[in-house]
Amino acid sequence: MMKPSFAHRLPFRPRFSRKFWAVATAFAGSLGFLLFQGGKLALMLFVMMTILSVYLLLGQWSGIKRTQGVRTLSSGDYGSLLPAGSSLGVTIQLQIPGIWPIPYLFIKDRLVHKSGRELTFEATVVPDWRRRAEWEYRTPAMRRGRYTFGQTECVTEDVFGLFEHKGGLELPQSIAVLPQTVPIREWQQNNQMMKGTSHHSSTTRAVRETTQINGVREYIYGDRLSRIHWNATAKTGTWKSKEFERESLPKTYLILDRAGQAYDDPDQFELAVSVAASLFQYGSERGLALGLVSTGADDVYLEPKTGQALYQAAQKHFIDVEADGDHDIRHVLKTKVHQLVPGGFVTLISPMSGEPMLQVLAWLKQQQMNPCHLWIGAAREKEIWVKDLHTRGIPCYAVRQLSELPGLLGGRKG
Repeated sequence: MMKPSFAHRLPFRPRFSRKFWAVATAFAGSLGFLLFQGGKLALMLFVMMTILSVYLLLGQWSGIKRTQGVRTLSSGDYGSLLPAGSSLGVTIQLQIPGIWPIPYLFIKDRLVHKSGRELTFEATVVPDWRRRAEWEYRTPAMRRGRYTFGQTECVTEDVFGLFEHKGGLELPQSIAVLPQTVPIREWQQNNQMMKGTSHHSSTTRAVRETTQINGVREYIYGDRLSRIHWNATAKTGTWKSKEFERESLPKTYLILDRAGQAYDDPDQFELAVSVAASLFQYGSERGLALGLVSTGADDVYLEPKTGQALYQAAQKHFIDVEADGDHDIRHVLKTKVHQLVPGGFVTLISPMSGEPMLQVLAWLKQQQMNPCHLWIGAAREKEIWVKDLHTRGIPCYAVRQLSELPGLLGGRKG
């Protein structure tokens, strides 16, 4: 095998910066001055350049490339899941091996969203005499989704600022941010439908309970004394109430429109996700059986059930869901109609309006469903569309902001 020629090896030789050649030239000049001129001045200049060159050369072994560290997250009372709009506290503790003095340390940390958006945080810290450094920072208000921390970059320089030395360490961590939600006190339309089916007086739960105990739940203010589960309360030290089995009532389905062409901007879809998450939160607190149909790049169907398992599954889906569907909501419903129980309450969360949505709602009524439209990001002519559906016996709520949702569902005009 032929050895590569010098011309072929040349491009792969290490390249030195201009600063390196400047220092090397100064050292060579001081050496030449000592050899050809001599004298105390030349000797002093050569000694100074030698000390400086050795110091700059040993900076390559400052230990910055072997930096070790720990990242600690402070999310307050939220745990591993953060609500949208919350801020995350981050603490990075670094240990730099070696004994060579480091005047300061420049640190850069990266937080990458699943979509590719990146948040960069930078700071300059001074290590202590044991070559340890600590840096604390807080993220801005975070949007819904999953985030992963990238490589933490550490950079230092010599005291003259001539040469830069870099190092990096991998501290892999990830966090999930839930969609923003708003507490809903009452969903009037859903309650009225439940009352009309079960033929009983008004109740905050909108669900009739049997006398069969099904488990234990957290105490809710207003529970009667007879409902207190004394054994569970004594064991846990917190108030517990009896959970009773509920009568079989019409199913409630939430249909989240994920058609990409239906939304004008990402904020409009975020509002739709927040509305769906708020309704699931309401259903979980009231013990309602809510189902979910969400079709896009993935196909998600959650059968209407009660319990925390369904609520957590919905939460997990809402963290990652995107407006990545290729088909409109009508096509999605036609493929899912066999899974929807006749007589169910179907709530469409969509920005669509006009004739296409009217056809979808009319088709649902033909399938013996009870449709309801939550109109996301409603335009100025919202009154016309809302009144048109009301005259056809179809409830409609124009939601322009998440804060309007409790008032709209509770019967107050938004």
